[in-house]
Amino acid sequence: MEHLVVLIRSFSAFLILLVIARVLGKQTLSNMNFHEFVTAVILGATAANFAFNEKIKVVHLLIALAVFTFTSYVLSKLFLKFRTFKMWTEGTPTVLIEGGLILENNLKKNNMTLDSLNQQLRQRDIFNIEDVEYALLEINGKLSVQKKKELQTVTLKDLKLNAGKAIQFPIELVIDGQLLIESLKSNHISESWLMSQLKVRGKKLEDVFYAVKGSNGQLYVDDYRDNIQHPIDVE
Repeated sequence: MEHLVVLIRSFSAFLILLVIARVLGKQTLSNMNFHEFVTAVILGATAANFAFNEKIKVVHLLIALAVFTFTSYVLSKLFLKFRTFKMWTEGTPTVLIEGGLILENNLKKNNMTLDSLNQQLRQRDIFNIEDVEYALLEINGKLSVQKKKELQTVTLKDLKLNAGKAIQFPIELVIDGQLLIESLKSNHISESWLMSQLKVRGKKLEDVFYAVKGSNGQLYVDDYRDNIQHPIDVE
């Protein structure tokens, strides 16, 4: 009888976690950030205890799981609305290599050694660190890498438009309709230039969801309204 109870409780805990994961969404599975990692650990530990500890009542389990799920869900919504709060809670990506130069202080701040950096580069099929122009440590712990221009895959567009141009890192200017003042200042980009570029495209700042000055120097703008009649969602 005890074995049957453990079996039922374990199966129930699994189903509950499955439902919670579905509620929290796909982002939790793809790029786990700090609060999602904490939530996953707590939910897993709680469910495991419920499966094997018969002293834990079902009601107490449901209350605990509901609180943690609700907290994680509310935080994810706050992150969407308040970018400053998201940056304060989760931090921001850290540049580890800029212009082919290793930023030792940034490595130390993130408790990374040169060996661990090289390991992550090798996982990206880069065995020579001198091949890297930019490398960023994302908030989920993954490494994003941009190779030097002469080592990047050449496209027909590159051959026609970008011959002889110096490479630069993409600069985010607008996120979720909010103007990134610090990004403009640090990269010596005037707000008037951005507004003039938006005006040429017939757009206002409140219409823009995302704007970034790409590595080719061109401004990419994405509106809130995409005018897609039937958006595709691959289930």
